Amino acid sequence: MNFIYINQNILDNLFYILVSILIYYILLDHGKRLNQYRKTLITACMSIPIILCMKFPIYIDEYCVHDLRQIPFIIGTLYGGWPVGAALLVIILIIRFAFYGFNFLTLIVYIVIFITTALFSSKFNTFSRKSKLNSSILLILFLGILTTFISLVMSDYFRITDAYVFYFIILPPFIIGLAVYIIEILKDAILIRKQMVRLEKMEIVSQLAASISHEVRNPLTVVKGFVQLLKDTDISQEVKEQYIKHIVRELDSAESIISEYLAFAKPAIEKVDTILINREIGYVIEMIRPLANMNLVNISEQLTPGTTRGNIQHFKQCFLNLIKNGIEAMPNGGELSIVSYINNSGIIIEISDNGIGMNKEQINRFGEPYYSSKEKGTGLGSMVAVKTIQTMNGSLHINSLLNKGTTISVTLPVYHEDNPKK
Repeated sequence: MNFIYINQNILDNLFYILVSILIYYILLDHGKRLNQYRKTLITACMSIPIILCMKFPIYIDEYCVHDLRQIPFIIGTLYGGWPVGAALLVIILIIRFAFYGFNFLTLIVYIVIFITTALFSSKFNTFSRKSKLNSSILLILFLGILTTFISLVMSDYFRITDAYVFYFIILPPFIIGLAVYIIEILKDAILIRKQMVRLEKMEIVSQLAASISHEVRNPLTVVKGFVQLLKDTDISQEVKEQYIKHIVRELDSAESIISEYLAFAKPAIEKVDTILINREIGYVIEMIRPLANMNLVNISEQLTPGTTRGNIQHFKQCFLNLIKNGIEAMPNGGELSIVSYINNSGIIIEISDNGIGMNKEQINRFGEPYYSSKEKGTGLGSMVAVKTIQTMNGSLHINSLLNKGTTISVTLPVYHEDNPKK
C-alpha cells in the first residue's frame, strides 16, 4: 500500500511539471506580446511546480522525504539561461527554508546544481533534439551522483539506501528525459504551425497574383480582338468609333479589377446593384464576340428580361469567364448558345457549347483554384465565377459529355422592384 502511495505522489509531482510546461508553451504560442517576456514567463511557469512539489512531497519512509523540485529548476535553467536559474534558485531556497527550516547542506547542494547547470546551459540550446535529450539525462545523473558525494562528505547523518538510489539518482533522469522530449515536441509543433501560417499567407499572395493576372487578361483579350478588327481598312468610321468605345470600356474594366484587388487587404462593403440580366449578359456577349470570331465560334442568344441583385462588375466578370470557357472548349470552332428564362426556381441562364466536354472528375473539380482542363489554364476564372454565383445566393449545375459538349446552368434569385424608377 505504501508503494502505491509513493507512486501516486511521484505521478502528482510529474503532473505539476508537465502541466506547467504545457501552460508555458500555450501562453508563448498564443500570446505574441509574451515573447518579449520569455524569461519572466518561464521563471513563473517553472516556479509553480517547484512550490507544488515541495508542498506535496514523496514520503519514502520516516527518515526520507523526496520531491522532484530539481526537475523544473534544471529545465528552467537549461532553457532560460543563468538569469532564470538564479531567480529559480532564490525561489527554491526561500520555499525550502520556509517549509523545513534553514539547512546549510541544502544551500550548498542547490548552489552547486545551479552553477553546473548554468554553465552547461550556454551550449544546451544549440544542440539537436537527440543531443538535448541525452545531455539532460547525463547532466541530472551527474548532479545526482555529485550531490550525493557532497552530502556524504558534509553530513554525518546522511546514509544511502536502495530507496535513495532509486528516487534520487535513477528516477530523475527518466523524468527529465520525458520532460525535455515533450518540450522539444511542443517547440517543433509551434514552429511547424508558424511555418504553415507563413506558407498559407504566401499561397494567398500567389493566388491573388495569379487571379489578378487571369482577370485582367480577359478584358485585354477583348481589347486585342477589337484592335485587330480596327486594322480592317474597309470598316466605316462609325464602326471604328464603336470598336474604340468597346476598347475604352474594357480598359476601364481592367482598371476596376486592379483597383478591387488592390483594396483586397482592406475590403470595403461590396456594392449591391439591381442587375438587368438580359442587358448585362448582352454587354458581355458584345465584349466577347471578337474573341469568338477569332476562334470561328458563332454565338446565338435568346435572353428573357429578368432582374436580380448583386455586384454588376462581378456579375459581368463571372459570365465573361463562363462564356470564354465555352469558346475555348471549341478549338476548331462551333456553336455557343446563351439562353435565359424564368421559372419557379428563379432566373435560369444556360451556356451551351458543342466542344470537347468534361469528364466526371473535371465536373466535380470545377471551380477549384489551380485546377483546369486547359493546358495554360489556372482554374481561377471558374473559381471566381462559382464564388460570385454563391455570393448572389445562386447555384451552378453542369451537364457534359466528352466530345459532345457542355451546358452550364446558372440559377439566380429573381428580384422584384417595388419602385422601377429607383
